[in-house]
Amino acid sequence: MHLAATLSVVAFAVMPLQGHAQSAAPEPPEVAARAYLLLDVTANQILASRDIDMPVEPASMTKLMTAYLVFDALKSKKIDMKQTMGVSERASKMPGSRMFIDPKMKVPVEDLIKGMIVQSGNDATVALAEGVGGSVDRFVQMMNDQAKVLGMQNTTYKNPDGFAEAGHSTTARDLATLATRLMRDFPDYTGIYAIKKYRYPGTPAANDSNRNLLIFKDPTVDGLQAGHTEASAYSLVASAKREFHIVGTRRLLAVVLGANSEITRANEAQKLLNWGYTAFEAVKLFEPGQAVATPVIWKGKASNVKLGRSDALVVAVPKGSAAQIKTQLVRPDPLVAPVTRGQTIGSLKIYRGEQFWVDMPLQALDTVEQAGVLGRAWDAVRLWIK
Repeated sequence: MHLAATLSVVAFAVMPLQGHAQSAAPEPPEVAARAYLLLDVTANQILASRDIDMPVEPASMTKLMTAYLVFDALKSKKIDMKQTMGVSERASKMPGSRMFIDPKMKVPVEDLIKGMIVQSGNDATVALAEGVGGSVDRFVQMMNDQAKVLGMQNTTYKNPDGFAEAGHSTTARDLATLATRLMRDFPDYTGIYAIKKYRYPGTPAANDSNRNLLIFKDPTVDGLQAGHTEASAYSLVASAKREFHIVGTRRLLAVVLGANSEITRANEAQKLLNWGYTAFEAVKLFEPGQAVATPVIWKGKASNVKLGRSDALVVAVPKGSAAQIKTQLVRPDPLVAPVTRGQTIGSLKIYRGEQFWVDMPLQALDTVEQAGVLGRAWDAVRLWIK
């Protein structure tokens, strides 16, 4: 008798339909941009999109990756906010948006970060790249290495500031991936993106406003980065968080690429965010760390393993359709040790009535080590006759 691993499918946690008709997915608004993406960060679902894998120049949105590496250096204590960095001739002579620093200055890291984020300062960006990477070339290599780690498959960096250069390219999908990880991995630092005005002492007062106009218009918007080049036109990565009953904080992210003006990119991002919050509702299915299922595991020191998510399992569905949700667990069967905490094992498929909606990966909530020789042998016999 030969035992082959199969997929176990278990339907459970069904919410009654209560006579509701199946509703179609909401139609997104018209967006005046070449490409766009609206992501429900809380549910990790794309709510609307167009041409999200089209190559574009990232412009100053390049600075999101520069910030990621700077924040990582802060978190790992390779640098700290109060230490000062020198300003090279190269940094001081950067064209475009500037913080207006010069080689005579020693500037605290905290101020350089604010100069890069709030003022979109190319001089501050290069100073940080040189301070963290040792050189701009080395820092650019770090940017590309990190892009691969984050799964940004269609992004290549040629510089840390965003100036147009052959091969310097990204996509709406990759920008959403980067922005989401930036907020998730460095919550202690991303509040800087919500600062409306900043300038370094002794620099021009007229250069103090955040380039993201949405943070002046919508109090729920707290980031992130605007960008502009002649070829890419006007673009924006905008994040917002709003409070809702039961679910709590719900975060959406809008990526708008190739609008015709600074005002248009802000308006179109605002349109997407408002539509996402009103057309969809978030439903919390499981709390963080709550077991979705506890299947039997073979050849392990424990007899069961809990499957779930470290964060809350939230799904975004068209408003009014929460009562239609059905869930179906799909996992390998049999499950055989060892299993490591955080290892992806199967998924929870979400349906609206009979229509498949989204697939939510599940992870092991505990580590289950392999049993000893006798335990594994006994389970091997039991599996053989199962």
